Amino acid sequence: MELAEIIKDARKAAGLTQKELAEHAGVAKNLIYDLEKGKMTIRYENILKVLHILNIKVKYISPLGSKDA
Repeated sequence: MELAEIIKDARKAAGLTQKELAEHAGVAKNLIYDLEKGKMTIRYENILKVLHILNIKVKYISPLGSKDA
């Protein structure tokens, strides 16, 4: 599963809109939109904020991480 799909699915499961997620993470709404569309020109720190809010472990989305770890 792509990071964009993981973020979108987790956001929806948490019952958050893109705007609400952006507000919780302290980022612009268009950043969430871009993440969900797979545009990865976003600063790593901002991606980490979003992942933290959605309780997504970095090891599951990192190309170096293992799903079995």
